Amino acid sequence: MINDYFKFAVSNILHRKVRSWLTVLGIIIGVAAIIALISVSQGLKESIQDQFSSFGADRLFIASKGFQGPGSASKGLTDKDVDTLKKISEFKYVSPQLFTNGEVEFSNKIKFTNIIGLPAEDYDKAFADIGFEVSQGRVIRAGEKKTAILGARAADEMFDKDVRIRSKIKINKDEYTVVGVFKERGSQQDDNQIYIPIEGFKETFNEDEHVDAIIAQAKQGSDLEALKKKAERALKRARDDENFQVVTPAQIAEQINNVLGVVQIVLVGIAAISLIVGGIGIMNSMYTSVLERTREIGIMKSIGAHNNDVLAIFLIESGLLGLVGGLFGVGIGVGIGKIVEVFAANSGYGFLKVPFNIWIVVFGLGFAFIVGVVSGTLPAVRASKLSPVDALRYE
Repeated sequence: MINDYFKFAVSNILHRKVRSWLTVLGIIIGVAAIIALISVSQGLKESIQDQFSSFGADRLFIASKGFQGPGSASKGLTDKDVDTLKKISEFKYVSPQLFTNGEVEFSNKIKFTNIIGLPAEDYDKAFADIGFEVSQGRVIRAGEKKTAILGARAADEMFDKDVRIRSKIKINKDEYTVVGVFKERGSQQDDNQIYIPIEGFKETFNEDEHVDAIIAQAKQGSDLEALKKKAERALKRARDDENFQVVTPAQIAEQINNVLGVVQIVLVGIAAISLIVGGIGIMNSMYTSVLERTREIGIMKSIGAHNNDVLAIFLIESGLLGLVGGLFGVGIGVGIGKIVEVFAANSGYGFLKVPFNIWIVVFGLGFAFIVGVVSGTLPAVRASKLSPVDALRYE
């Protein structure tokens, strides 16, 4: 019996091909949008978590309140704060950093990019701890002042001519020798940055004792939360103010997850509107189908069909419309996600990987089928309750 219902429903759908395709179009758009947005947002979330995991789970990040990252104008930390933190025995090392967006000249071409300065003696251990690897040359060594390491894109794409080891570049008119190039990280910001000793940075940009941020690496086995509180107490005593923030990787990850969670809900909610519109389209189509087939329903009932039989035929038909829309929508949505991944990689954001999870496919198909069935319920109930006599009289 069920097979007969399916055959009858499929026959009716194929009999009205144009209307059927127009009906499922809304479902296709809605499902494609939801699948693409879920995939991309999930990939973005996982990629950012991976990026922050490379920051190190046993590090503290110290900056002035209001600091928004490299290029931020917020100041407040000084070399004295670095000395205060170095007195805490639980830290393996404490490394001050300076950031700016500076002028870089090479081969008679001038570009602007982020310049990062940190102590020359910290380069080897600091970058090893966060997984930065050198593809050419070496890292900056203790005692050096006018040397530089470039990110992969800064070396290969920033200028018309590739920057290589022992090349001379000018940073804010001061000459620096390139001693290394980092392997590509897949993050445009990381790969476009230029790293120099903080001693040279202060000379080139006329900086005094201020620092933009401090990275404090905890010794193995240290309680990071307890160490954070200890660092806060020490800085508060030494500074006699609270114009600073001490942040753990867990706090950063939590903030990112909260923001991405809200964004994901909003985007999926917007896409769901398309799916609702598609459901209304199915409902409208099924109501029209009931009107067109009123005499047919009367004939079915007059030869023995029950209300449940008619109800099942129309529910299966609306469910199949939703399922077909879901199939195409899932395929298009996954395709859009992969296109976004390729586009992101070509734009310098290779860290973004859009995952393909089978549960997303199951969710898309199931959701579309349910929308189809729910949308077809009222028309199906109306069709099943038609009186055979009245249906046969219908013109």
